Amino acid sequence: MKTLIAATDFSKEADNAVEYACFAAATLGTDVVLFNAYHIPLHVSNARLSAKVFKELMDNNKLLLEKKAAELSKKYSIKVDYETRFSQLDEEIESIFLKYDAQMVIMGTAPDSLGQELFGNTTTTLIMQHDLPVLAVPPNVKFKAVRKILFAVDFLRGINVRILENVREYARAAAAEVEVFHVQRKLKAIDEEHRKTTTKEIDSSLGDVPHYYKSIESDKVIEAIKNEAKRMEADLLIMVPQRYGFWESIIHRSKTRIMASQTEIPLLSIPVNKAKRP
Repeated sequence: MKTLIAATDFSKEADNAVEYACFAAATLGTDVVLFNAYHIPLHVSNARLSAKVFKELMDNNKLLLEKKAAELSKKYSIKVDYETRFSQLDEEIESIFLKYDAQMVIMGTAPDSLGQELFGNTTTTLIMQHDLPVLAVPPNVKFKAVRKILFAVDFLRGINVRILENVREYARAAAAEVEVFHVQRKLKAIDEEHRKTTTKEIDSSLGDVPHYYKSIESDKVIEAIKNEAKRMEADLLIMVPQRYGFWESIIHRSKTRIMASQTEIPLLSIPVNKAKRP
């Protein structure tokens, strides 16, 4: 496993995700990089602060990260590095990801709310706007060994082979089994030949990873995924975000984005465009 990027804004939810990342790194034998991007609020910048004050703010931020990294390194017996940038997180995250040849970005999610469902948050924005694997960790969820993975798929759209390779590597690293779960309003709408071809591709890509299939009829996809995660006691949910253009987004909302705000277990979002071998 490669380096894990743990993005933090020092909030309670972010601190929980950072602890999750470090526990995972200790278990998997990898490193962690704490990443904090910050900017000066408009009302503060309008106060025309001196260059000295700005530097003090930057130095204090760096010291906070340095102290946190040292504490976590000692606590989990792992290497913990840190990066801080004077910018918006989404402006720097890809360069940090590439710099460390990272495996994924781990972020916390705030408690579910109507506002998040409609407009999203920093984590869901990162999922929808960047082609990076993002693990969204719900509030108060602690790390535990991943033994059961729920992989929510859409047979009608097909599944990118690189996505399947990623799922295989994650499952192998955790020694987990995978349930390939599909929700469709009318299951008969899927051509049987198409279904056979898709399952054959999945079988070939997942190889020796224990996996099985389940398909159900429902017009409430989100609720169906939530219920299945509870039923099978899944430790991890994997989804592939569907990107929409401006006009499409007015009508459709990404199921992955919605689930990232509502899930009760960690959700790993693997983008299609840059899915790569771990």
